[in-house]
Amino acid sequence: MKFVVSSTELLNHLLAVGRVISSKNTLPILDNFLFQLKGGELVITASDLESTLTTKMTMENSEGEGDIAVPGRRLTDTLKEFPEQPLTFDISTENYSVVINSENGKYTISGQNGEDFPQYPVLKEDMKTSVTMNSGTLLKGVGKTLFATAEDELRPVMNGIFMEFADENTTFVASDAHKLVRYKRFDISSGKESSFIFPKKPATLLKNILPKAKSDVIIEFDDKNAFFTFDGYSLVCRLVEGDYPSYNSVIPTDNPYKLIVDRGDFLNILRRVSVFSSQSSHLVKLELSSNLMTVSAQDIDFSISAYEKLPCQYEGEPMEIGFKSTFLVDILNNLSSPEVIMELSDPSRAAILLPVENENEQEDVLMLIMPMMINV
Repeated sequence: MKFVVSSTELLNHLLAVGRVISSKNTLPILDNFLFQLKGGELVITASDLESTLTTKMTMENSEGEGDIAVPGRRLTDTLKEFPEQPLTFDISTENYSVVINSENGKYTISGQNGEDFPQYPVLKEDMKTSVTMNSGTLLKGVGKTLFATAEDELRPVMNGIFMEFADENTTFVASDAHKLVRYKRFDISSGKESSFIFPKKPATLLKNILPKAKSDVIIEFDDKNAFFTFDGYSLVCRLVEGDYPSYNSVIPTDNPYKLIVDRGDFLNILRRVSVFSSQSSHLVKLELSSNLMTVSAQDIDFSISAYEKLPCQYEGEPMEIGFKSTFLVDILNNLSSPEVIMELSDPSRAAILLPVENENEQEDVLMLIMPMMINV
């Protein structure tokens, strides 16, 4: 089989799907891209068994049909060094040789039988659920929650984004037991209640590709796998098995004290002051009074400390509460409102952070952070 393709266009597609390829594959064939040429269309696939990503390219000049597995790293490393030019791929399906002809040269690569590449999983028709979602909405749901997923080998259900579909809304949830994010949309419904746990790696892959998407995303899933299809891309992933914890039960509902503060100023002060916190705990302390918040940190071992004051609106009794600065910075980075509300009840109970104004009237953003004990 034979086809002519733009060097930069091919490289862009390979880089997009190549993020799937693992550095430690259990099967040698997974170090390859699968090229399938049929009906003037080139389908490129990469997989690590857990996740499979496919992209399609229309070939204006092609001959024959077939499939072949091509070494991933060697091909991408070669294409990175080419200026924009047409490349002719001449592939033998008998001895699996790939000859790449450029304007001034010729490159020969040894491929493998494409039939050895793992097959796509198939969804069970009787258990399949389908949802169509705007690409920007999906990107925001994944982007708002991905940072809060855990790295917990003992509880794999925490290592992904919980996507919950209901008649009236769709909810994205992630938590590592120290922080929790709930992102809810009221303009997406599936017609029936269903849910799945979206693993972190394919969620990251999707986050990288979605910014270029122009069409809606079709999400199809059963109890084992999920398919995300849009703009010539198809991502298939094996879902995390198990039941996600009841996240609503950990969100406190009675929070009588409210703090309103400028998000940007709060974030910058945290970054400055946290430099002086203990390297083991990263603890920062917030002292709250009616119109003033004092952010402080210290590391007794090195005899260093810092504090900075910030005007705020605070309704409640004076309070001192401690947080891990890295978690608080992560949350503030992922809230887009100019001002944020922090709802509190007690120094030992979780704090809730909300945007003063949501970017979209159809969304509801809630972030939760657990406090740390302050050593007096």
